[in-house]
Amino acid sequence: MRSRARRAFALATAGVLTAAGVLSLAGTADAATTLGASAAAKGRYFGTAVAAGHLGESAYASTLDTEFNMVTPENEMKWDAVEGTRNSFSFGSADQIVSHAQGKGMRVRGHTLVWHSQLPGWFGGLGADDLRSAMNNHITKVMDHYKGKIYAWDVVNEAYQDGGSGARRSSPFQDKLGSGYIEEAFRTARTADPGAKLCYNDYNTDGQNAKSNAVYAMVKDFKQRGVPIDCVGFQSHFNSNSPVPGDYQANLQRFADLGVDVQITELDIEGSGSAQAASYTKVVNACLAVSRCAGMTVWGVTDKYSWRSSGTPLLFDGDYGKKPAYTAVLAALGGSGGGDGGTGGATCTATYARTDTWGDRFNGQVTVRAGSSAISGWTVPVTVTSPQKVSTTWNGTPSWDSSGNVMTMRPNGNGNLAAGASVSFGFTVMTNGNTSAPAIGACTAS
Repeated sequence: MRSRARRAFALATAGVLTAAGVLSLAGTADAATTLGASAAAKGRYFGTAVAAGHLGESAYASTLDTEFNMVTPENEMKWDAVEGTRNSFSFGSADQIVSHAQGKGMRVRGHTLVWHSQLPGWFGGLGADDLRSAMNNHITKVMDHYKGKIYAWDVVNEAYQDGGSGARRSSPFQDKLGSGYIEEAFRTARTADPGAKLCYNDYNTDGQNAKSNAVYAMVKDFKQRGVPIDCVGFQSHFNSNSPVPGDYQANLQRFADLGVDVQITELDIEGSGSAQAASYTKVVNACLAVSRCAGMTVWGVTDKYSWRSSGTPLLFDGDYGKKPAYTAVLAALGGSGGGDGGTGGATCTATYARTDTWGDRFNGQVTVRAGSSAISGWTVPVTVTSPQKVSTTWNGTPSWDSSGNVMTMRPNGNGNLAAGASVSFGFTVMTNGNTSAPAIGACTAS
């Protein structure tokens, strides 16, 4: 949940994603070429947070419309935006986003109904009975307005404290209504719109820790007692000090095993270049590996409007250029960026598989396939995550960037491939304790 001037926070769990099995990290010649379409082909959505005030910017709107198939209003559905005066509702900006999404065939996540932040001024003086009435009225009126138009609602947001206590956060709801307010909110929401998925959403729950354990216990209890909850949202804000946790996929899976969908709701990863691309790849691969991961939402279209703009955490730069992280995400989703690296429409794709695994290393193989016309050469970037190192390569000629983490592979002789023909190269990765899959960039043909 990002506010207009959101506090900084640190995610407590560090590490990297453990990956296993065979991963297809690039599409075939007819693969989808956008994030939303590629995710849809995998049975997922790929969405973004949207601000109504930017929809009039042509580059913003065209990038949104081309790449994404789910939207989340950034601030426009929060309590202070829609009910600034008690029981007087104003939906203009939120309606603008919903109408835009519906016109482009996108679904909408509702964000958010009950949250301790961005509450209107009139809310602070309410006693317990008045507050309960206001909460239930707000949920009912907002959900009724959008009934049938919202895929999933973040019913309650950020109800747990940071740190090691696993306790509930102090808020008007917790302090005046007690711990039962979350259950009450979900029951009210189910009555208001039985067709919408009902989610609990929080940050710093991406790995297993005291906070995520507390949320897990709540969800388990709700499922056992028949409290209506359909999904759990993991915000997933990462940076170099708070990287993707090593148990990220396992944590998503344990929640899914309770019988709820999991959704990555506010994804952004500070950084740039190959390191940022590799982190995004880990997140996408984790979602694809968990059958009940419904999809991913990045928290904004472009770096220039991000709440963490100085950290350049998104897939498009300030000029809406596609960053290496975009290419990595598209490849991880099985999409194809076209790969046109030369003349005459020459294209190629690169597909990765792990072939052998030992205690301290694994072998990877990349298959390069020409598109609908012959090619005379190709290049494929392969990024490993520190402290991993590539120790051996075969059937290709590698070159390395200054970090030693990005290997660009080229043919080690004749690079000619007939239309539709393929060739493979391989490499050994010394894990040094990190077993995550490498990020395979787009194949470029000549």
